[in-house]
Amino acid sequence: MTTSDSLFLQEDKLAAREQRSLELSACSLYWRHKQLLVLRSQPRYPLYFPVSSDTHQIAERLQRSPVHLVRVDAALSESDICTWADACETANKAIYLRVPPATRLPQLSHLWWLKRTMDWGLAVLMLALLSPVMLAIVVLTQIYTPGPVFFKQWRVGQRGKLFKVLKFRTMVVNAEQQHHQVMASQAKGYLHKREDDPRITPLGRWLRRYSLDELPQLLNVLRGEMSLVGPRPWALYDAVRIRPEMRSRLNALPGITGAWQVEARSTLLDLDSVNHRDLEYLHNWSFTGDLKILLQTVPKVLSGFGAY
Repeated sequence: MTTSDSLFLQEDKLAAREQRSLELSACSLYWRHKQLLVLRSQPRYPLYFPVSSDTHQIAERLQRSPVHLVRVDAALSESDICTWADACETANKAIYLRVPPATRLPQLSHLWWLKRTMDWGLAVLMLALLSPVMLAIVVLTQIYTPGPVFFKQWRVGQRGKLFKVLKFRTMVVNAEQQHHQVMASQAKGYLHKREDDPRITPLGRWLRRYSLDELPQLLNVLRGEMSLVGPRPWALYDAVRIRPEMRSRLNALPGITGAWQVEARSTLLDLDSVNHRDLEYLHNWSFTGDLKILLQTVPKVLSGFGAY
């Protein structure tokens, strides 16, 4: 660990001995311009944290440090990234997935700002018009599947910034704990998505069919974390499996709907193919193209196309 790192985190010998009996995850910390870089373990500078139990300790130390933001290596495991994301949320520090710079993204032109203005305006209008529907979903969820109404999950946003996406809960409580067990049979290189997922509730299956579970993401749009139209916001369990040469795609502002959703959706689950389609959308981005996707979304949602 470098000298500047030691100002942020130090492990005494007693703590190190106690940690040897725990399931450990190794990472290396580097301090740079008030940013903390969390990289996959390097033999020369290892730092160890129990992934399952040290979130609170990391958060406390982040709060006492002058760190402005944390950048985590995309080569870290999903559980490691979640641990750091949870700690940063507690400490009120921004956290980014460390991704290569984008080769080409939509330019910040007047058309891009027109797109963002449309996002905010339509999001407000849709929330107002659909608030009775959303209230009905809240009531139905409490009646048929008691527990939290909303589902929150870490996703990768613009320039790799991690944020929590909002959805109506469509699965049993604590479904995330069963995720990898359920997806163990999924083919390698495919999205973690199954039509016969046993965690989905009957109400949740209906909500998913007509994309009603996505309505709370309008709040993500208002918070500037998402757009109405854009590439899929990757969950961490999919993002960490993207090939390094394609990770520049994670710089994009994600959307509620997009080219993949209206053209293929769950009929195309190959991770590389979905990323190629997203990159094609970004390289050929236009304001009129986004309008076309929005118009195509309405009939696709009403028909339940490719939804599960």
